[in-house]
Amino acid sequence: MLSPSAHTLLEIALRTGVIYLLVLIGIRLSGKREVGQMTPFDLTLLLLISNSVQNAMTGPDTSLAGGAVAATTLLILNYVVAEASGVNRRFRKFVQGQPSLLVHDGEVIASHMAKEHVSMDELQRALRERGVATYKDAALAVLEVDGSISVLKYDDIQPTAQAHLARRRFLKKN
Repeated sequence: MLSPSAHTLLEIALRTGVIYLLVLIGIRLSGKREVGQMTPFDLTLLLLISNSVQNAMTGPDTSLAGGAVAATTLLILNYVVAEASGVNRRFRKFVQGQPSLLVHDGEVIASHMAKEHVSMDELQRALRERGVATYKDAALAVLEVDGSISVLKYDDIQPTAQAHLARRRFLKKN
């Protein structure tokens, strides 16, 4: 039988695990843009969430041991999730998501932009940062799983891909 102290610490570990999973799922559902670039609003939200879930993790226990168990549980869970993500592709896709194509062959994919909550201003800023004047000059723009936007100019892609895109543009015009 567990002592009351050990029972409390086990309860803290269990509570912390549940909160970790809820916050992980919540962050995952909020989308890639929310994770990649933190605005003051995002930072405020993150700080408030961490403060609000602290009591849910430790309950009335404010002891050093309770805090240590909660922190250790979080570190262990983070390690387990990282290891599982590295080994299992399906789990990695669930936790991290997949890149989203925003621009293909100089055309914006509006449905992907809306789904990922990326504004034209954000896309244009990413294009300018990479030396591309307009989306029409981009072969590809991809919202990566970390929230950043990668841009490939036509000069950056392989000749076979350029020929394919040129063929598609020719067919569109005719």
